[in-house]
Amino acid sequence: MNYTKLSMEEISAKLEKELTPKRYQHSLGTAEWSKKLAQLHGLNEDKAYIAGLLHDCAKCYPEEKLRHIVNDILHLDPSEFISSKTLHAPASAYIAEKEYGVEDKEILSSIRWHTIGKKDMTTFEKIIFISDKVETRTRDKDFLGEARELLKTKAGLNKAILISYKETIKSLIVRDLKICTSTIDIYNKLLDNVNVN
Repeated sequence: MNYTKLSMEEISAKLEKELTPKRYQHSLGTAEWSKKLAQLHGLNEDKAYIAGLLHDCAKCYPEEKLRHIVNDILHLDPSEFISSKTLHAPASAYIAEKEYGVEDKEILSSIRWHTIGKKDMTTFEKIIFISDKVETRTRDKDFLGEARELLKTKAGLNKAILISYKETIKSLIVRDLKICTSTIDIYNKLLDNVNVN
């Protein structure tokens, strides 16, 4: 089944032009991990690969263009964007649909929520979310070894995501940056649902 109006070759060529070389490598890495995790969880690997590949398709747009998409076209709640680093997620979902011809709602939703996540993410959304954080082409933080190890089994998915949230919150605090209130809500819910040793 086709999930986009463009071929994989066309998607790759367009992305390579739109993204920096490192961001393109990151997108390939995210796609590879998304496919691998989809296979482990019995989900559609091709669909996951496309979602991973396109998750940052608007990442290199100027901030003014991202804000225009988020505020003037999508009319999203400004409280979600206390950090400009989260603007590209909904913008990328919009661009994936409009410029890459993605119609599949699950792919678009996983792209939309890949930065801050949401409380009731589907397994597919969780896979794209965590693949963005743990891919091995450009990500090399110390904590990722533990997260990647957890991801070898189905049971480790939520635990790996919890590690990601912990590290994100710590990083924001150290840099004196604001934390989106939904990030705290998601973290609290994960703590309730994951058996932390």
